[in-house]
Amino acid sequence: MDPRKIAGKLVIATHNPGKLWELRQLLEPHGVEAVSAGELGLEEPEETEQSFAGNALLKARAAAMASGLPAFADDSGLCVAALDDAPGVYSARWAGEHRDFKAACARVERELEARGATPPYRAHFTCALAVVWPDGHIEQFEGRVDGVLVFPPKGEKGFGYDPIFRPDGLDKTFGEMMSAEKHALPGDGSQALSHRARAFQALARACLE
Repeated sequence: MDPRKIAGKLVIATHNPGKLWELRQLLEPHGVEAVSAGELGLEEPEETEQSFAGNALLKARAAAMASGLPAFADDSGLCVAALDDAPGVYSARWAGEHRDFKAACARVERELEARGATPPYRAHFTCALAVVWPDGHIEQFEGRVDGVLVFPPKGEKGFGYDPIFRPDGLDKTFGEMMSAEKHALPGDGSQALSHRARAFQALARACLE
């Protein structure tokens, strides 16, 4: 069965301002009208799944059922090899109730030191995307980018763990990159840079083109 195409209004199932801005940036060139779960007053469901794909699906399904509109959600996180892929699905929770990612980055460094890990600190970002329609139809996609962690953090752009993550083949962190560089979706068939853009590139090929 061919993937279902996205048309008309779409709910972005997030209450995270940074993530909302990035997802809107990715959707804008495709002419999709996007409204956030926060703007609709939808409750944010507890992320109880043990995988990125499971949490993305949980959030998209809740928003679709509550709004009666197709809903789009992502779940993403940082996986550090020396920490057995932690924080992983708990990436946001490491930042605490107030989403203090400076503290979360510092915790990653402390955990590495406690393990006796030595550079290079291999890590990857993973992003899972899910689109759910009110009739229950589901489309899911994933993207990943590998790199190393750097301390102290570098750059004030982006959000989350961006200032400590340097993708392979580049000499600066995501926190030092403008959005256009981090999330560019190449038109020549090559692979996008960030994990979120790579997952979105797969979604766009299936559901938007």
